Amino acid sequence: MSVADNLRQVLADLPQGVRLVAVSKFHPEEAILEAYGAGQRIFGESKVQEMSRKNEALPKDIQWHFIGHLQTNKVKYIAPYVALIHGIDSFRLLAEVEKQGAKVGRTIDVLLQIHIAREETKFGFSPDECRQMLAGGQWRSMAHVRLCGLMGMASNTDDMEQVRDEFARLADLFKEVKGEWFADAPWFKELSMGMSHDYPEAVRAGSTLVRVGSKIFGERDYAQNK
Repeated sequence: MSVADNLRQVLADLPQGVRLVAVSKFHPEEAILEAYGAGQRIFGESKVQEMSRKNEALPKDIQWHFIGHLQTNKVKYIAPYVALIHGIDSFRLLAEVEKQGAKVGRTIDVLLQIHIAREETKFGFSPDECRQMLAGGQWRSMAHVRLCGLMGMASNTDDMEQVRDEFARLADLFKEVKGEWFADAPWFKELSMGMSHDYPEAVRAGSTLVRVGSKIFGERDYAQNK
């Protein structure tokens, strides 16, 4: 099946109110244009250099979501155009996004990444670290960064019971954080969880953004990352 056919199949699975981030990392511009031609506008990338190159070459109404681990020294390269940063995993990174947003005169939308998986390799705040950071209140003075929700990745396992439990815990934390700190902030509404192998479970748990790549584009062409 074509990229366009795969895209339509994934979109047919998504209920109203759930948006698709087509994970285009390591895929060529031609594949992105095929998805674009089928109506997709939100694409996810995990490498700053690759995303910046594609941003220059591809249509300007594409919304680029950065979904990888973002180093503080790379924020300045994406600050002028990024639509949403999914993986804010430290206060230091949040402060850097604020600094670079001020430099380019933009308010940058971000999600706080929460570590919900059992693997140690995943990045993110623990739930308690997230609560402590928000309770500290320093983020309230940041005029060029806007906290729009939470993001998390479930464990890479075939145990769907474990995956469901991890998504449920993140959804519960989202509700808690929304009620405690963002009850009057209509923009705090995004819960980014679910990928190609587990997005149906994520949607059932309340995800508003699913990050799907291989189910749309096929296996990644890692040569694109060179």
